[in-house]
Amino acid sequence: MSDKSSLIVRVEQIKGHCPVYRVGDSFRVVDGFKLTCTAPVCLHSLASLMPYYVALSRGVSPVELGLAREGEVAYLQCLDPCQLTGGGTVIFEVKPE
Repeated sequence: MSDKSSLIVRVEQIKGHCPVYRVGDSFRVVDGFKLTCTAPVCLHSLASLMPYYVALSRGVSPVELGLAREGEVAYLQCLDPCQLTGGGTVIFEVKPE
């Protein structure tokens, strides 16, 4: 049995305009390191996920990581400061599958 779970990364909210994602889009991180998706994934958004996906896949609490106030759902956002670039800042929820 693996000590790693799959994660679902879902677009919760978009501030501004994102040319890649729409609210509700999602992708998965399987077995702690494999990215699976059926739609485009923005590399900028992966930069926000990179520091946390291993810990979250291994069951470390999002609260302990400072990514939530309570519960098992983590919240992250992409690095695009939409108010300065005219782009879109995407907020993701990340939860175990």
